[in-house]
Amino acid sequence: MRRSRILLMYISEVSGHHSATLAIEKAIRQISPQVEILNINAFSYTNPIAEKIVNRLYMGVIKRTPQIWEYLYDNPSVVERLERIKSFIHKLNSPKLRRLFERFKPDCVACSQAFPCGMVADYKKYHNSSVPLVAVLTDYVPHSYWIYDNVDYYISPTEEVSFRLIEKGVPSKRIKTLGIPFDPCFNEPVDRIKVLEKMGLNPRLPTVLIMGGGQGLGPIKTIVKTLEKAGTDFQEIIVTATNKKLYHSLKWQIKKYRKKILPLGYVHNIPELMSISDLIVTKPGGITTAEALSKGLPMIIVHPIPGQEVSNTFFLTTKGAAIKVDDPKTIHRVIDDLLSNPQKLSAFRQAAYRISKPRASLDIAEFLLHLSNAR
Repeated sequence: MRRSRILLMYISEVSGHHSATLAIEKAIRQISPQVEILNINAFSYTNPIAEKIVNRLYMGVIKRTPQIWEYLYDNPSVVERLERIKSFIHKLNSPKLRRLFERFKPDCVACSQAFPCGMVADYKKYHNSSVPLVAVLTDYVPHSYWIYDNVDYYISPTEEVSFRLIEKGVPSKRIKTLGIPFDPCFNEPVDRIKVLEKMGLNPRLPTVLIMGGGQGLGPIKTIVKTLEKAGTDFQEIIVTATNKKLYHSLKWQIKKYRKKILPLGYVHNIPELMSISDLIVTKPGGITTAEALSKGLPMIIVHPIPGQEVSNTFFLTTKGAAIKVDDPKTIHRVIDDLLSNPQKLSAFRQAAYRISKPRASLDIAEFLLHLSNAR
């Protein structure tokens, strides 16, 4: 009997989109180890040179002129004007996709980003393919670039997002509200005292985790400097990820600060770091958000990127699981307030648990297995 084959597609190696497909792959292998899985960077596969150019342009826009991204993001007029360009690109990519599909013969395709999702949706139309295509949304907003007639199912993070998909014309029977996929290991227990001691931190002090996503973005140096003004005593863990310049700068600067500060580069123990922390100061990327919610970790959000991160921030703050700080130079007051009010901190923690979906990856994996086995 032929083993089921599932194709997972993302864009950009260091991204939440990739983390999402890795989480789904891990969950599938836990449930059904015999399944064949191909997990590929769709942009790199079809347009390796263009991927590098687009990634650099995107990072440049986000860092220097985020208002441009705000204009482009989910703008109906922009979406409409890009239709012909997208269709042209998808037709150019169609031969490469056809070779991939003929070689791997997937029983199901799941995409964690709108670009490969649209590419496969148009491929299905051009070649009259019946392979099930699943769009896995990794933010708390269903932007219009996701919407295609040939997407069979949408995995939605929340009921609110599901309703907005329906408003955009997606039939409710094609929507599954299963959450944002993240590594199932986040659900495993962590010995907090043991991890703190291993990292040279004080188990008796509150711990504030500071992150800037996979690229180490945001006003992290300003935040660290400002936290020196805080009246409460706490220690800080700073994850700079791939931002080596930030890491070396912090290593040099923290010597003059009185608080205990532990700078880290790109790490693989985020589940441990979130488990030992009392608060997280972070960019509200979809995957990071889902991970933090699973740990009941209250979030402080500074300078969210226009578009998806602003939408994620709105979702989190309205649910009482996060606080948005507009001026990073005032963040010490927010942290002082939370750490000196255990009941308030507990309320944020409980709100995070209420909206978390800890089984998201496993539920998505089971759904994809069901689709692939039904072929």
